[in-house]
Amino acid sequence: MNTTSTLEFWFDFGSNYSYLSAMRIEALAREKKVEIVWKPFLLGVVFQSLGWPTSPFVLQKLKGDYAWRDMARLCEKYGLPWQQPTSFPRTALLPMRVALIAADQGWIAAFVRRMMTMNFAEDRDIDNVAAVTEALTELGLDAPAILALALSDENKLRLRRQTEQAQTRGLFGAPNFISGEELFWGNDRLEDALAWAADSSH
Repeated sequence: MNTTSTLEFWFDFGSNYSYLSAMRIEALAREKKVEIVWKPFLLGVVFQSLGWPTSPFVLQKLKGDYAWRDMARLCEKYGLPWQQPTSFPRTALLPMRVALIAADQGWIAAFVRRMMTMNFAEDRDIDNVAAVTEALTELGLDAPAILALALSDENKLRLRRQTEQAQTRGLFGAPNFISGEELFWGNDRLEDALAWAADSSH
């Protein structure tokens, strides 16, 4: 029986290392014949539960300085555009709610790439109707209808529940990749996570 391996990709639009993974994961997953299950969650809520009012890259200046240099190096390595955000971490509640609809309807990869590019390559605020509408329209989608779904009480609750699920499963940062019960954290573990997911012996 030929079954497709799956890998969960847990991400937040405000996470700089999630940007690197979101821009690379589809092509790498195709090579390994692994299906990606996109899982948006609110990283800020997780940070707050750990006692951090914001990103560790803001709380610890040395770590933040390192991360920005690291991002510049990695974007050069991967051939990705990069512009250090003037606001970090950016809130992205609306795009995250839309991402849930995108996952349901099958256009999440393209939507995530566009929103990530706005944030980390164009240094634009993304938590507003104008930016999200622009991205949806570029993808040929019905922005008003999608926004109505995204802003429904049911969908807002779904995002809260998915974030609670992330906490229950022990996530403490982003990006994360989960295969079965195996957790991989960080952009630098993407290839390892895909290899694990593709290995049917686990």
